[in-house]
Amino acid sequence: MPKSIRILLLALAASCTAHAQNMPSVAGCDIRRGTLCTSLNLNGASLEGVNLMNSQFTRSTLVDARLQKANLSEANFSSTDLRNADLREAAMVRINLRSARLNGANLSGANLSNAVLQNADLTGADLSDAILTGADFTNARLNGAKMNKVDLQRANLRAAHLKGASLVGANLQGANFTRASLIDVDLTGAKLEGAIFLSAQTTGCIGCPD
Repeated sequence: MPKSIRILLLALAASCTAHAQNMPSVAGCDIRRGTLCTSLNLNGASLEGVNLMNSQFTRSTLVDARLQKANLSEANFSSTDLRNADLREAAMVRINLRSARLNGANLSGANLSNAVLQNADLTGADLSDAILTGADFTNARLNGAKMNKVDLQRANLRAAHLKGASLVGANLQGANFTRASLIDVDLTGAKLEGAIFLSAQTTGCIGCPD
C-alpha cells in the first residue's frame, strides 16, 4: 500500500476516534441523530436543542427532562415516560408516542404534525400553540390539557378523553372527535368547519355543535 494512502487512512481513523470520544453521552445514551437508547433512565436530562431525529427511546424514562427546541422528528418514543418533561418548541414531526406518558409535560409551541399518540396519556399537559395537524390521538387521555390556539386540522381524536380541556381559539377544521369525551371542554372561538362530532359526549361543553 502506498505511503500516502496509509497516512490518509491513519488520519481518517484518528478523526473517527476523536469524534467518538467527543460525542456527548448521558446515562449511557449517545446524544446524536439515530441513536439507540431504549429502556434507559434519563430522568432530568438536559437535552435542549439536540438533534435526535430517527432515534429510538422506547420504554426509557425521561421524567423532568429538558428538551426545549430539540429535534425529535420521526423518533420512536413509544411507551416512554416523559412526565413533566419540557418540550417547548420541539420539532416532533411524525414522532411515535404511542402509549407514552406525558402527564404535565410542556409541549407549547411544539410541532407534532402527523405524530402518533394513540393511547398516550397527556393529562394536564400544556399544548398551547402547538401544531398537531394530522396527528393521531385515538383513545388518548387529554383530560384537563391546555390546548389553546392549537392547530388540530385533520387530526384524529376518535374516542379521546378531553374532559375539562381548554381549546380556546383552536383550529379544529376537519378533526375527528367521533365517540370522544368532550365533557366540560371549552371550545370558545374554535374553528369547527368540517369537524366530526359523531356520538361524542358533549355535556357541559362550551362551543360544541348541537
